[in-house]
Amino acid sequence: MRVSLFATCLADLFQTEAGKAAVELLERLGCDVDFPEKQVCCGQPAYNSGYVKEAKEAMKNMIRAFEGSEYVVSPSGSCVAMFKEYPNLFEKDPKWSEKSKALVKKTFELTDFIVNVLKVEDVGARFDGKAAYHTSCHMMRLLNVTDAPFKLLKNVRGLELVPLPNAHNCCGFGGTFSVKMGAISEQMVDEKVECIESTEAGYLIGADCGCLMNIGGRIDRKGRPVKVLHIAEVLNHR
Repeated sequence: MRVSLFATCLADLFQTEAGKAAVELLERLGCDVDFPEKQVCCGQPAYNSGYVKEAKEAMKNMIRAFEGSEYVVSPSGSCVAMFKEYPNLFEKDPKWSEKSKALVKKTFELTDFIVNVLKVEDVGARFDGKAAYHTSCHMMRLLNVTDAPFKLLKNVRGLELVPLPNAHNCCGFGGTFSVKMGAISEQMVDEKVECIESTEAGYLIGADCGCLMNIGGRIDRKGRPVKVLHIAEVLNHR
């Protein structure tokens, strides 16, 4: 099975370990992984800021970059959700509408792909520690990927997964929201950090790079003893 990694800007620039772990994990599960070098940004920041025309150029580039891929898999639910929006944005453009629909059909968030395409729930991972899991907004509300991460984590040997209070609440990132509404975003992420601390977990696990960057940054700034990990890093740990 051929899989093209959609690394996303955040994994490429800030969370490279998540990208590496995703590749190693997929290869261990029997996938032939490639990395189309023409990929750049999915267009989400520009689109969310109202620059639709400019964002569409980035989107067209991404459609071309993955045109020859059998499957496209990403370690970030937010960016996969942006791909899912492409057909709506190109609805009145027959050429790009069909191409965007083809891209959506073969694109999956990492845990969704492992559980629902590869049909694997136990990847043979071992990770000793107590952790809480952050369910990101895009994963839950836009992709409807709710069970896959937990199915995989419950089979990680040595991992004690504890419930996160108010897990459904947003961490305050929201891409450009955290920049434009900094004061509100800060209050939201502080609330999230308080909930994490209440679990007494040593680790916070998540599947969306944007959320992890936001929460991890706040945890570091507050000097809290919690390590933030992408789920790919945990599932790739043996």
